[in-house]
Amino acid sequence: MVADLLSRLTLAEKIAMLHQTQPAVPRLGLEEFHTGCEVVHGAAWMGRATVFPQAVGLGATFDRALLRAVATAAATEVRAFHHDPPPGAPRASLNVWGPVVNPLRDPRWGRNEEGYSEDPLATAELAVAYCAGLRGPDPDVWRTAPVLKHFLAYNVETSRDVIDVRVPERVLHEYELPVFVEPLRSGLVAGVMPAYNLVDGVPNHVHPLLATVLRAAHPDVVICSDAYAPTNLATSEHYFPTHAESHAAALRAGVDSYTDNGTDRAPTIERFTQALALGLITEADIDAAVGRVLAMRASTGEFDPGRDPYAGTTREVIACTDHARLAAQAARAALVLLKNDAGALPLHAPATVAVVGPLGGRVLRDWYSGSLPYAVSIESALRDRLGPDRVLAAEGLDQVRLIASDGRHVHVSPDGALALADGPGTVFTHQDWGTSVQCPQPVHTLRASTGYLTLGDDGVVSATAETPDGWVVRELWEFHPVEDGYALRNPAAPADQPDLVFRLERVASGLAEAVAAARAAERAIVVLGNDPHINGRETVDRDGLALPPEQEALLRAVAAANPATTLVLVSSYPYAVDWAAAHVPAILWTAHGGQEQGNAIADALLGAYNPGGRLPQTWYSSDEKLPSPLDYDVIGSGWTYQWHRGTPLFPFGHGLSYTTFEYGPVTVTPGDTSWTATVAVTNTGTREGDEVVQLYATPTDWPVPAPRRRLAAFERITLTPGETRTVTLTIPAWVLSYWHDGRLNPPTAGYTFTTSGE
Repeated sequence: MVADLLSRLTLAEKIAMLHQTQPAVPRLGLEEFHTGCEVVHGAAWMGRATVFPQAVGLGATFDRALLRAVATAAATEVRAFHHDPPPGAPRASLNVWGPVVNPLRDPRWGRNEEGYSEDPLATAELAVAYCAGLRGPDPDVWRTAPVLKHFLAYNVETSRDVIDVRVPERVLHEYELPVFVEPLRSGLVAGVMPAYNLVDGVPNHVHPLLATVLRAAHPDVVICSDAYAPTNLATSEHYFPTHAESHAAALRAGVDSYTDNGTDRAPTIERFTQALALGLITEADIDAAVGRVLAMRASTGEFDPGRDPYAGTTREVIACTDHARLAAQAARAALVLLKNDAGALPLHAPATVAVVGPLGGRVLRDWYSGSLPYAVSIESALRDRLGPDRVLAAEGLDQVRLIASDGRHVHVSPDGALALADGPGTVFTHQDWGTSVQCPQPVHTLRASTGYLTLGDDGVVSATAETPDGWVVRELWEFHPVEDGYALRNPAAPADQPDLVFRLERVASGLAEAVAAARAAERAIVVLGNDPHINGRETVDRDGLALPPEQEALLRAVAAANPATTLVLVSSYPYAVDWAAAHVPAILWTAHGGQEQGNAIADALLGAYNPGGRLPQTWYSSDEKLPSPLDYDVIGSGWTYQWHRGTPLFPFGHGLSYTTFEYGPVTVTPGDTSWTATVAVTNTGTREGDEVVQLYATPTDWPVPAPRRRLAAFERITLTPGETRTVTLTIPAWVLSYWHDGRLNPPTAGYTFTTSGE
């Protein structure tokens, strides 16, 4: 079919099909098509849809079956948005972008929330499971066609379009490549998206590894560019003198689809037309690229809808009850109990609980989320379970008024407009979010009853934003001291935007309010963490691992007021919470958990659910100096649990339970393509619980430096009290292999195997 279509398309039509938005060809019955629908943790950017935990939270589950189920639900909703979109929603593409498989080497990476793990095996196997759900079970028709992101060595947002990452050969083959190669070899992946950066002097969009690695693993894989990356080759990167040369080089390197200039395909057409005229490419090059994209389209049943088992999917499945139940299951499975001294948790029906902190009453989405169909906060979930009179709440944020130099106050009208007038002005809730690499000056938010203070595209300031959001976050303000108070500057403002100069009058102390609530309650729950749109997200890297100073001060004050304090961290990445680890009895972590976040956490706090998640990446101590973000020598510089030379705050794979487990001896049997291990695990406690059985290998006879240990296999199981289960684990041979003398050497006999129970 694809060969027939290619033979009947004109050259001009084929050139137009190199763009992300392929035009319709009515005479051949081809509809308009575009690549890309975001599905990292649910169907995104199309309005109301089921929102599952962030990818790093899904990684914390270590549960392949759960990830496959989540991806199945996400792909089913994408199908509904494609066949039967709700009013006002766009029609979804069945080419979906996700999962993100970049290993989480540096916890300061702004996009840490999008990956699964710092470990390549965990990342690869969870990605395969997620892709299986996206692809679907039909042998001929794909439910959706997944694209892995982002090839290669992509862990830095700062100057991401121009940085040149140097990756040692051994790190490349043992750490960076397997997360792409293994999912490609599974046959469940339709495409790969190159990353913005350069690797070893060559932009990823023209890198020879596209052909020698990706196409070697999957000859028909579609390589789909990242947004505006083709243009970057000749502009910000200056790698080619002209766009015609850069686009020709990318096509010859293997890039099939060009995500560039939004929906405007004219520049792409012009560049390839010129490249063809100059002899830089041939029509055969164009045919190869267009043919791969047409084949991907055909795989989803587009050209034969009568044989498409998913064609009848309608909007009723979007945010349906079954998907909500799955979201609740995923939110619970993602919880990681980091510390629990002397049975501090569960709470055992306390008389009163104080929920303190800026995230206790909120459920936040991120840039790659759908719109929450509903949101259950920790505070509301505890009120439902304990009764409204037994839950005290305090955000712990100051209430302030803004006063101009002439003494007039800022007043906010019901529609969010600002005006200066005499008399007490509007009270704003003020929060200091700290700093990032891109914003070395602390950024603040100011929230009135009508919304957050925001800078409109027209330069007008109003209090109308529902939440800090958008590709450009316009709700952040820097406070620069001046004679009459502070000059409020918005990082998103143009250079000539005039400063807003105000004095802040504190009406109420958030710290005092929080301490009072903590003293009045039997137990205190301090809920801290990040907003996924602030100081750590796409285009913004964190500048450290510490909590914002305001949050750290709040935690210490509450813990001093009520020693029976539990810290709940809701975050997209690890924090160096050394003081909390030493002084707070219990710590529970979750990534932003989606619509069911509050229910999941309340169930764990009260003992209705036994946490079973494990950390998918190392939580470093604040006194440990991390390598430079641009240092990709994982082995030589001591990145990740495999090579780190210090003692982490919480290690990779760490997680506690309300029950206990005991392991028997491990038996390992070598094989050709994989090895097999068996181990008996017993629940020796008094309640049901999940254990993530982790098997680690430590090489003993490699001729190159060996990792301290390397995850060789894992399996999440559920055991009742007293139950014993013999778990069989499959160890892929590539995990036990090492790069030396220019090749990947097969496993040797010299390994020491240990389990998570040792």
